[in-house]
Amino acid sequence: MRILISNDDGYFSPGIQALASALEPLGEVVVVAPERDRSGASNSLTLDRPLTVRKAASGFMYINGTPTDCVHVAITGLLDRRPDLVCSGINDGANMGDDTIYSGTVAAAMEGLLLGVPAFAFSLVSKGYAHLDTAAQVARRVVEHYVADPLPDQGPMLFNVNIPNLPVKSLRGIEVTRLGKRHVAEPVIRATSPRGETVYWIGPAGSAKDAGPGTDFHATASGAVSLTPLDIDLTGRESLSAVTRWAAGLDG
Repeated sequence: MRILISNDDGYFSPGIQALASALEPLGEVVVVAPERDRSGASNSLTLDRPLTVRKAASGFMYINGTPTDCVHVAITGLLDRRPDLVCSGINDGANMGDDTIYSGTVAAAMEGLLLGVPAFAFSLVSKGYAHLDTAAQVARRVVEHYVADPLPDQGPMLFNVNIPNLPVKSLRGIEVTRLGKRHVAEPVIRATSPRGETVYWIGPAGSAKDAGPGTDFHATASGAVSLTPLDIDLTGRESLSAVTRWAAGLDG
């Protein structure tokens, strides 16, 4: 078993160190992560310059690119053989609902899936790494279970896992969930730079809007680990019939 680990917080983050340590007993662990924090990088690839790979004293490899770059480079050329799993995280903060569109943590795992490798994205719900040991234990348990029972009829899958910042004994199990939805993001924050220029900081994400039973928001708020299978197909299937009727008018 070869496990490729990446993240979006950088190769030096406590989360990736905890994840690597937790998964080491399960097989060969290889870490390829960004050289700096690339939170919010989503699925971006670096196409306008070459990338460099360096090795830290820890043995972790790091790349001057995005989380997607790291997984793509690792699988398509850096490693001598393909990994059996891609694991991303442990992220400092939740990746639930609409967060998954922007998340570099989820994107790293998604790149694994796009390249045909089963993948997991692990995140702590609240920032600050409180109870990081809990998240590491959950990650190991989930991966260990997948290795023992890999859902062979489903093919490679991507799982998004969000873990409450609680002691292990306080967790209320693991729930299979769907993504919730947030309210519209807060406005940008306008400021003035030391040079007198107007600058803008991206505002906070919106609060939970669709957070009812069955969602990742609801599960984690109740103290349970949220396990959400993600699909890459963005087709608006429920709109296909309506759009087909609408598009018929374009022929005239």
